[in-house]
Amino acid sequence: MTSAGNYVSKKKRSRSKKKGLQAPPSSLNPPAGRARPLHKNSKAVPFTRKNSQKIRLILSTAVLVAAAVGLFFVLKPSKIQVVRDDKLNVLLITLDTMRDDRLGCYGYDKGQTPNLDSLAQKGVRFANAYAQVPLTLPSHCSMMTGTYPMSHGVHNNGTYTLGPDKLTLAEILKARGFKTAAFLASFSLDSRFGLDQGFDVYDDNFQEGSSSERKAEQVYSAFSAWVDKLKDEQFFCWVHFFDPHLPYTPPPPFRQEFADRPYDGEVTYMDSVIGAVMGKIKERNLLGRTLVIVAGDHGEGFGEKGESGHGVFLYEMAVRVPLIFSAENHLPARQVIPARVRLIDIVPTVLDLLNLPRPGSAQGTSLIPYIQIKEKDDLDSYIETYYPQENLGWASLLGLISGDWKYIRAPKEELYHLKADPQENRNVFLRERKKSSDMKNSLDTWLKERLIPGSSGKRILTPEEKERLRSLGYVDYSNKAARGEAADPKDKLDELQLIQAAQQYEFEGNFQAAAELHAKMLAWRPGVASSYDNLALVLARMNKFEAAIQTLKRGLEKIPHSEVLLSRLGHTCMVAGRPDEALAAMSEVLKINPENMDALTASAMLLGNTGKMEEAEKFFEKALAMDPENKFLRTNYANFLASAGRIPEAIEVYQRLTEDFPQDSRSFQLLGITYGMIKEFDKAIENFKNAILIKPTPSSFYYLALSFREKGDLTEALRNLELYLQDPRGEPEQRIKNAQATLEYLKKVTGK
Repeated sequence: MTSAGNYVSKKKRSRSKKKGLQAPPSSLNPPAGRARPLHKNSKAVPFTRKNSQKIRLILSTAVLVAAAVGLFFVLKPSKIQVVRDDKLNVLLITLDTMRDDRLGCYGYDKGQTPNLDSLAQKGVRFANAYAQVPLTLPSHCSMMTGTYPMSHGVHNNGTYTLGPDKLTLAEILKARGFKTAAFLASFSLDSRFGLDQGFDVYDDNFQEGSSSERKAEQVYSAFSAWVDKLKDEQFFCWVHFFDPHLPYTPPPPFRQEFADRPYDGEVTYMDSVIGAVMGKIKERNLLGRTLVIVAGDHGEGFGEKGESGHGVFLYEMAVRVPLIFSAENHLPARQVIPARVRLIDIVPTVLDLLNLPRPGSAQGTSLIPYIQIKEKDDLDSYIETYYPQENLGWASLLGLISGDWKYIRAPKEELYHLKADPQENRNVFLRERKKSSDMKNSLDTWLKERLIPGSSGKRILTPEEKERLRSLGYVDYSNKAARGEAADPKDKLDELQLIQAAQQYEFEGNFQAAAELHAKMLAWRPGVASSYDNLALVLARMNKFEAAIQTLKRGLEKIPHSEVLLSRLGHTCMVAGRPDEALAAMSEVLKINPENMDALTASAMLLGNTGKMEEAEKFFEKALAMDPENKFLRTNYANFLASAGRIPEAIEVYQRLTEDFPQDSRSFQLLGITYGMIKEFDKAIENFKNAILIKPTPSSFYYLALSFREKGDLTEALRNLELYLQDPRGEPEQRIKNAQATLEYLKKVTGK
């Protein structure tokens, strides 16, 4: 079941925004339907078997590009000086989970990334760039605000929201008249987490409840449609790619080409789509007046230090990222900056190049003086990860990189001399006592000077949100241990590797093997609610609902009144078709926390489904009073009204949903269905067409065909049934059979 959670819509947040920032115009909302082929002028090649030989040739040629990297490093920068220009467009491309040492332009001899290498060659490459957090949401918050996590208040994925009082680059540029748009590939950056502020278009249109990420070509499709609607407006556009993230599953032909290096295959695939993005910019004659920034949000572990993935440690493989700035006739080409820089420096640098004032809140530094060779010194960088503490019950890690030294605050503190020991194999914390003391004091000073009291936007994850983040690899094995008592992650490598192995089995769909490992974790952590929760989730995915329910009940015997376990028990009983037990579990949740939105919504739905309409409405009313903008809650309330025969009220709620979420095809579809219930087929058809423009799903074609048939337009009914039957994957088998029978009947009647 999809959960209401703490979803706060853009409309609600806009009420507390800074003065002078306007609501996004709906006219800029792009269609976000099926992925289009990449543009014909792009350097990238469409992903078809027919073109696989051509792609192999391109990739073979790319090896020559990588081999020429040595020459690239010795070429002198072009003589073009920095040209500030307030008319520049800004295109920010962020690469999720991108190690800098896996790109050809960063010296990887197996790198096949000609499009990223070309951007580096035509612009400025920062050879020593650092993320502040090895996690997607907080890292992007640092990029977009130019501030450290202790200032913007977001420290982890899902459990924090960027507050509306934080000033983002999108808000700054929107206030200057820029059209702003973002196209996201991961649920980690969903608008509910706050990064949508300042964007006219924030395309995070995932299939709710079933998908938490999008492939690069799907992101490109939405981006391309938006760019095609631009006239001469100045714009700021953020394009986010998620492909190198676990699990590494590049599409054909990259899957075959990189069978032994799937991460590299994902990177090369993503690079080809970046070629399409640049092709679109060139096609629209925007290249000469667009600043392009490419930044990795964090790195990735390949088993070094015991971590496969990211989030747990602060070693170089997790925090070193690529960073490239390119702007024809505005920045020099073929320039490499060796000094250490940070992702928080992006905002000040962009504003400096646009000749705009730097906001007082920004903690980064403009890198223009580095590009002009006026500055050469390394910038100190704070780094952190709360993931070990909040997701695994171990200690959080904080760190500071200054000069050649890197200090990590942990139960067992660490100090590395990066120049002499770039692999961080020799912890000299005990040996270098003076330097250790200096670094500890420096970190304390940093934390005091940059902390904004009350800045944390902490939020509680719903079960649905936990599942979506889990599908991206962010597991929850948290416990209530105090920070001072928490274990050092370095001492928990056996547990970490067990969790990672279970995670890999889940990615592969081998739930039986995953369940066995989660059962072992439960034996190790019998007093932690998440141990039972994780095992129950995997059992439910195997349709072993009784085993899942018994696991949760065992957990409740061990940890009575656990809100986490009771909530999961309620959801599992709902899915298992045991509504009375589900309602009883949710009632217990509400005794513990009367404001648990998940339990309120589930209780309302359960009561409505069993015909207890008055009781159901009371729960809906209480939940809506607490969160009147909650999209999921409002949708289910409208469904409830429709099922109760209160059609005008249902239509009113659906209509407001389409206005508040103009890119949500499902709201238009539900509105169309409701109009069909009262035989207003013209309005039903209008809404189904709107749904198809946004996202052409099979069900929208099906309902559109039925509406045309009821209206008497058999030709259009036939045409849309044919479109439906072209790709009815995921549709109920009986509906497909009905559509086939209806199609044959219409062909006979119309003679077509």
